[in-house]
Parts: sequence; C-alpha cells; structure tokens
Amino acid sequence: MDIVIFTTGGTIDKVYFDRKSEFQVGSPQIAEVLTEANVTLDFQVVPLMRKDSLELTAVDRAAIRAAVESSPARHIVITHGTDTMVETGRALLGIPGKVIVLTGAMQPARFRTTDAVFNIACAITAAQLLPDGVRIAMNGHIFDPAQTRKNVEMNRFEPI
Repeated sequence: MDIVIFTTGGTIDKVYFDRKSEFQVGSPQIAEVLTEANVTLDFQVVPLMRKDSLELTAVDRAAIRAAVESSPARHIVITHGTDTMVETGRALLGIPGKVIVLTGAMQPARFRTTDAVFNIACAITAAQLLPDGVRIAMNGHIFDPAQTRKNVEMNRFEPI
C-alpha cells in the first residue's frame, strides 16, 4: 500500500440534499477524484467519520490520531474540513515514522469548480516526497500546522 487516506468529512465531501435544501457531509469523494485523475498508485480509503470540522471534538481528534498511529502505512493523507484542520494537524504532531498530510477544500469535490482536485493532488504528492512529520496541503502551499492559520476573510491558509 503506497498511501492510506483517512476521511473525516468536511466541505470536500459535502453534497446537496434537495429535500432539506442544504449541504451535508456525504460519502468520501477522494477515491472517485483519484480514479477520474487516472492515479495509478496503490491507495486505500478508510472513512473515519463524516463530520463538518466545526463538529469535531477532542475525542474525534484522539480517534484520528489512534488510526494514524495504528496504521502500518508510512504515507498518510487525511481529508478534513478546513475550519479546524490546523487544530487536528497540531493534535497529530509527534507521531514518529510517518508522513501525514491533511487537505480539504473550500468548495465540495462534486462542484464543477472546486479546489478539491488540486488540493488532493498536492497532498498525495507531498505525502510521497516529504520527510516524516505533519503538514497541511492547501492553496498550492505546504504548511506546518504549528505555524499556520486559516484566514477566513481571505478564504485561504497562511503562515503565522
């Protein structure tokens, strides 16, 4: 297995429910995105939860950490909502022997215009090339979660 992908929900997996006239976190979209992009590396998608990141708790972050720690894979990508991605990244710091890259999207992966495909591509590439540690792949950059924030006004991530 080249890469294990843990999914936690967030905008990247949101779908529109007509009956409710709202967006909700749906099934993980990353396998479909990678298949459509003709990605040929060996990957496994492991859904952990389907939550908006604002709903994630310390218990959820501990479960994410436990899943990463117990995975035999060295290269790990985590799809995550952008609002608390930095917080989860910080909760994963200190796990030895793994390259962990969190990514997400500002628009759902199912949208015709979305940043999901680009962010996923960056995360998959970063997980294969970077040394051990935790990173965030967003907006064409690779960030250290210990020194990053989401700028809500500008709708982007940036170093602090």
